[in-house]
Amino acid sequence: MTRFGDLVEKFGAFPVPLDRAARSGRRSAVLMALTDEDDTRIILTRRALTMRFHPGQVSFPGGSLEKGETPVEAALREAEEEVGLNPVAVTVLGELPGLSLAASSNAVTPIIGVTSPAVEPYIADPAEVHSIHRPTLIQLADPSTRYSANLPGMPYRGPAFIIDNIFVWGFTAHLLDGLLHVGGWEREWDRERTMEVPPGFRRERQ
Repeated sequence: MTRFGDLVEKFGAFPVPLDRAARSGRRSAVLMALTDEDDTRIILTRRALTMRFHPGQVSFPGGSLEKGETPVEAALREAEEEVGLNPVAVTVLGELPGLSLAASSNAVTPIIGVTSPAVEPYIADPAEVHSIHRPTLIQLADPSTRYSANLPGMPYRGPAFIIDNIFVWGFTAHLLDGLLHVGGWEREWDRERTMEVPPGFRRERQ
């Protein structure tokens, strides 16, 4: 666990290129669940293709806060509902500053937690989760997996990853990029290598 020592403090100060502390719209939380092992993994999900918002996109387990919930409580509850992750199996390291998703007017608080490598997530809610992926941070840091993503007809440009037959971009990729940087896993990669976000990973809503 010591390998994650000041991760939250460093990450909280990292200049993620997203709006900080949004004050309007829905409030949500996501769980960035790391495994406590030398070859650290992180849980990602591909959202169900039938969902109204961001169908098919890759994300962290998470969702909207219910009345009276804290971001930590919401992230743990959603992770259990989506991928069967028992809250008692997660050691919460802390929460990052809230970030704004302009596309859905959503203010999201990322929660960083650690689980045992023996924990096995599974699709607990097929209506929300199409598939589960657990890449290692070493795999994510491999320059061969990294791209700069763009959207046709849009000014967007940001980090992206192709791994395990999924395309990770947007909010999730920005957080992974920051995690690799502040945690010391980052390797030099070609930021000029650009790829358009594939259609199945970029639809805004059904």
